Amino acid sequence: MAYLRLLVAQVAIGAAAIFARFALTGTGPLAASALRLAIAAAVVAGFSAVTGRLRRIGRRAETLLSLAGVLLAIHFAAWLTSLQYISIGVSTLLVCTSPIWTELYAWAIQRRPIRRSFVIALVLGALGLALVVTRRDVPAPIAGHALAGDMLALLGGMALAGYLLIVRGTRASVVAYRVRIVEIVTRTYSWAFAALAIAALFWHESPPPLGDGVAWFGILAMALVSQLIGHTALNAALTDFSPSTVAMSTLLEPVAAAVLAALIFHESATPVTALGGLCILAAIGFAATQTPEVPPTTYADSFSGEGTSAPGVMKQR
Repeated sequence: MAYLRLLVAQVAIGAAAIFARFALTGTGPLAASALRLAIAAAVVAGFSAVTGRLRRIGRRAETLLSLAGVLLAIHFAAWLTSLQYISIGVSTLLVCTSPIWTELYAWAIQRRPIRRSFVIALVLGALGLALVVTRRDVPAPIAGHALAGDMLALLGGMALAGYLLIVRGTRASVVAYRVRIVEIVTRTYSWAFAALAIAALFWHESPPPLGDGVAWFGILAMALVSQLIGHTALNAALTDFSPSTVAMSTLLEPVAAAVLAALIFHESATPVTALGGLCILAAIGFAATQTPEVPPTTYADSFSGEGTSAPGVMKQR
């Protein structure tokens, strides 16, 4: 049952790119992202209001979480835009590189000693990226902007890495009490929605017509299936598996996205692109193992809103 829960979590999260493609048939990436975050924020805020879990956490922490929300908005906007220019498999693969960027930050800024496994991750990541971005296997919805799509997907991964670093730092900075996951996501989802709504208005992106069932299905599925069910199941899996195991299981996400894209949109990959994808997946795996091990019970507390660790907000697709 535990393995099934973990598999369900990764398939639900991996399906986000599929749902996004449906959403983008009726609206732009900024509006789709804003609507997804609005739904998710409403559900989380409603839960927080009913359970009374929102507390004051201090001006500095509030400021940091607002910045994290803006980075989350950039993550969604960049990633959904990339889906218009490149295949689902490549886009999901590149946006999942956030463990590499967080480890680069730890080495370059925090002066954490670099490990041999991370050097291997960098080499594999560079090789895989070179193989992936130089090959185009299937036509994208908007052709001729493949390099821009690659860069946007990577930007989405970098923004998510920044989000994770800020959230982790915020939780560590509030020493008076433990900041609950629900308190964090209520604030960051709300700030992300606000930023995306403003951007959508500026770029004249409007919600899809109410009669556009395909687009609304994609938006609702991103919010309810990928965001709430997927991430809830991922948190629940932390009661049965170590954080490293769960982190490694996220490698299934781009695989699930690629398989679903092949079945639904008939996307395929050449052997060269597949080899590049395997290199990037290996690089992500090496980078993910750099995270210090924490007892699973600590992470399980995050699911109930009491923990001190951040995996409950690790993956935001």
